Amino acid sequence: MDQWEYKTIKYKTVGFLGGKVDEEQFEEDLNQYGFDGWELVSCFDTSNTQGQSNDVIIVFKRKALLS
Repeated sequence: MDQWEYKTIKYKTVGFLGGKVDEEQFEEDLNQYGFDGWELVSCFDTSNTQGQSNDVIIVFKRKALLS
């Protein structure tokens, strides 16, 4: 049976009401994680109704490296 490991990354957002990430840096990071064998499985924001800054959460998985 396959064993998986997971990685969760939190990106802080910027802007007057939050919700914006540095798209170039975000894409560069995604490509680097992919190169390292991580597969993106989920991406969501933590927005709220009070207009405070939000975070973007991304979750990756890859087959566990056996030692």
